[in-house]
Amino acid sequence: MKAAVYFGNGKPVSIEDVRVKEPGHGEVRVAIKAAGLCHSDVSVLDGTIPYPVPVVLGHEGAGVVESIGSGVTSLKEGDTVILSTLAHCGRCVACESSRPTQCRNAPSPKDSVPFFVGGKPAFQFANTSTFTELTLVREQSAIPFDPKVPFDRACLIGCGIMTGVGAVLNRARVEPGSSMVVFGVGGIGLNCVQGGVLAGASRIIAVDVNPQKLELARTFGATDVIDGGKENALEKVRDLTRGGADYSFECVGNLGLIQTALDALAPGGTLVIVGVPKLGSKFEFPVHTIYNNKAILGCRYGAARPRKDFAMLADLYLAGRLKIDELITSHYALDDFQRALDDLHHGHLARGVFQL
Repeated sequence: MKAAVYFGNGKPVSIEDVRVKEPGHGEVRVAIKAAGLCHSDVSVLDGTIPYPVPVVLGHEGAGVVESIGSGVTSLKEGDTVILSTLAHCGRCVACESSRPTQCRNAPSPKDSVPFFVGGKPAFQFANTSTFTELTLVREQSAIPFDPKVPFDRACLIGCGIMTGVGAVLNRARVEPGSSMVVFGVGGIGLNCVQGGVLAGASRIIAVDVNPQKLELARTFGATDVIDGGKENALEKVRDLTRGGADYSFECVGNLGLIQTALDALAPGGTLVIVGVPKLGSKFEFPVHTIYNNKAILGCRYGAARPRKDFAMLADLYLAGRLKIDELITSHYALDDFQRALDDLHHGHLARGVFQL
């Protein structure tokens, strides 16, 4: 079978013949039908996320259960599933308190080696590896969904949509009638915008330097847009919100933007850091600037509860309340990986989707 494999040292991703193990206890093998290209995949390539190699890339996917291992009780062959990067244990206090992103009992995804390339072991990325025709995951990472949702739409629920919408609904818990600003409206930021719509925010401001992305943000529900390359974003946000926003979301992973997002808050406001800076990055700020009840929140995977949230997001899509069709800019064959990567680098994609 074919898979997109990264061998490290800045080499281009190559499409290789790969073999995957049979499912063991508590595991399922999934035939991937569609997989989204996300900036987290790029973060492996540029070293922002250090990862052992060779690694089969991809983490945003949907497909069909091809086979199951012993002990699997929640799935059967033929089930349609969205893959979750969250390999939580399901038994600890965090998991049983609907906080599975805080689970610390699950094995490290960097320890999983279910693939073979040229007869040698290859690592799995983010508990999933979706740029492949077949992958092997733990039962907890394969979440059933309504098959009325097309695979190329469903796959985006597994990361980009969950992360963005979840940052708003689960982590920030944006209150109806409040104001919010989203810095960076790529795939994650656009979903923060529509998360604000679902939460009932009265003013949703999108900030970016790409005019195309800002126009797309309007279609997703942004009430105002700011071109950060032409305007002073901080001054404009303060003007639009009469002094500062109730919530801000930084979706780029840029330390300067994190500071701007903090400064853009009103007293009592909340900053949610969604973007991922390079590992080891440090952010400094004068402590007195948050004494007026400002809060800074980290956010892992939209504080997801996959079995609950994925079904909810699929239902919202089917009800016409969640935009997914509009997220997809282009479809690609896996052999077109480099073209998709180039399109992403040039800012042409909200989301590119591989069809396998």
